[in-house]
Amino acid sequence: MAAADDTRHRLVEAATEVFAEDGVYAGSLVEITRRAGQRNRGAVHYHFGSRESLLVAVLHQHAPFLAAREGELLDKARTTPDDDLTAVLEAIVRPAVELAETGPSGRRYLVIVGQLVEEFDRLDQAVAAELTATGGYDVYALLAERMPPLDEALQNERLALITGFILRSVADRARASERAQPGRAQLPTERFVRNLVALAAGMATAPPVDE
Repeated sequence: MAAADDTRHRLVEAATEVFAEDGVYAGSLVEITRRAGQRNRGAVHYHFGSRESLLVAVLHQHAPFLAAREGELLDKARTTPDDDLTAVLEAIVRPAVELAETGPSGRRYLVIVGQLVEEFDRLDQAVAAELTATGGYDVYALLAERMPPLDEALQNERLALITGFILRSVADRARASERAQPGRAQLPTERFVRNLVALAAGMATAPPVDE
């Protein structure tokens, strides 16, 4: 690997850590540079030009995997009855769990995605495009079609809450496995997936509330 490519790789790894720990926009670029082992405080701007371009590189790490895996499960979900929410939700949950189980980078990635989904309408265009490339929006379109009738505001609120709930649950489970001291017992992976899908389906189908 060329020196410049190695530096970029180190910066992306460090940014994934810092953005997950401190927030995408609160995370310090100087701290990212330090963790990447770079003496030049302007290394991020030299190699990426901006925080947003660095964030695009962070998102690109796992976007192809998520897009491919979610696409496979989405194709499967489309063959199920029109009122089947569980197959659609599995296309969100299972790829996230699989990514989290690859190690700390995957777990941190999900934390970052969870932050960005909340801010999607305000994201930089290139960041939004890379986030869309993860493939999740086609899954959510089908989920919205299959949810019980809701007004637009309530449906959007539920979709946002479901997303946050899924990503935080998966990331928290992965974080627990990294702790030196064990906490509460964790469900086996398959049962965890099925339980999380069932809980998300309950959120999607809860009775509507009045304004």
